[in-house]
Amino acid sequence: MTDLSTFPITTRWPAQHPDRIQLYSLPTPNGVKVSIMLEETGLPYEPHLVDIMKNESWTPEFLSLNPNGKIPAILDPDGPGGKPMGLWESGAILIYLAEKSGKFLPADPARRYETIQWVMWQMGGLGPMFGQLGFFHKFAGRDYEDKRPRDRYANESKRLLGVLESRLADRTWIMGDDYTIADISMLGWVRNLIGFYEAAELVDYASLRHVPAWLERGLARPAVQRGITIPART
Repeated sequence: MTDLSTFPITTRWPAQHPDRIQLYSLPTPNGVKVSIMLEETGLPYEPHLVDIMKNESWTPEFLSLNPNGKIPAILDPDGPGGKPMGLWESGAILIYLAEKSGKFLPADPARRYETIQWVMWQMGGLGPMFGQLGFFHKFAGRDYEDKRPRDRYANESKRLLGVLESRLADRTWIMGDDYTIADISMLGWVRNLIGFYEAAELVDYASLRHVPAWLERGLARPAVQRGITIPART
């Protein structure tokens, strides 16, 4: 059996199944990328809830795996060369799991890089802009009298949704007929924007046609339905 005791994170979140991928996360838009991917691929894993509201991602144990103090992170007991490996940053984890499972990332080099391009677009644009809009509209920033920051992120989020709307105008998924890690990277963010963040009106979501249809298709997938609730909140 794989010994994960050399990884300090396992002292706070013990592995009951050390032969499985260990997931340290919370069902946020970034967190569910990985839980959805694990559910979609069928790779065996064990989820651990990291409560960011209690600053658990800033504990020494979590920081030993991810010095950036953000969820999600994984610990794969069967990493490259059969050696345990920790990994953080949700986009990097998606690519890693796609390569490990041989699923949801095209083998053709051109389509592979095109898919990764869209994941990077989500990481650098869609996620950060939606997240900032959530802060200024839903959370502490909503009390700021100056609405220019909120409006700046609302306008940029609306623009990014327009990019996604154009991309999906003539295709089922971001890469056409193939559901990939590009879709997985974005589903949770669009869902949160119009749901938990309550920002649909700010970004004129009702004017879109292709993005809502894509989101509905994605959320109808059983693995997505499971993944968006993992790890279960206590």
